[in-house]
Order: sequence, then structure tokens, then C-alpha cells
Amino acid sequence: MLAIWSITLLIVVLAIVPIAVSLLRRALQAARNIETYFRDMKEAGLRIADHTAAIPALDETIETAVAMKPVTEGIEAKTGVVAGLLALRATKENGR
Repeated sequence: MLAIWSITLLIVVLAIVPIAVSLLRRALQAARNIETYFRDMKEAGLRIADHTAAIPALDETIETAVAMKPVTEGIEAKTGVVAGLLALRATKENGR
């Protein structure tokens, strides 16, 4: 009976424990690689966040431009009238 336990213990010590240690080392290495990948992903994410920080300012610029459109149309109409008056005046002065 003692021989069976001794053989079983010997098999566990010589076969199972080294296999388990090898698998645990591989799992630890994979975990370290994943940690490195996550660190790289975080760095890239922070860079992306820095580059997209100006989007709210662009939205505000677009809102301002839309609000300015009626004003620019009014300015364009008035400058058209002024240009017409200047052209008429130039025609009268050249016609003398």
C-alpha cells in the first residue's frame, strides 16, 4: 500500500508539478504582455483625447458662423448698393 502512495507521489512530483509550473510561467508572461499592451493603449487613448479636445471649440465656431450668416447677407446687400452708387458717380464724372 505504501508503494502505491509512493509511486503516485513520485509521479506528481516529477510530472505534474513541472507541468503546472511551466503553465503558470506561461500565464504570468501572458499577463505581463497584456499589461504592456494596456499601457500602450492608454497612452494612445490619451493622445487621441488630446487631439480631439478642440471639437467643442469647433462646434462653437460653426454656431457663430451660422449666426453671422444673416448679418453677412445684409452687409453684402448694402455694399452692393454702395458699389452701384460709386459706379453711377464714376459714370457721371467720366461723362462730363
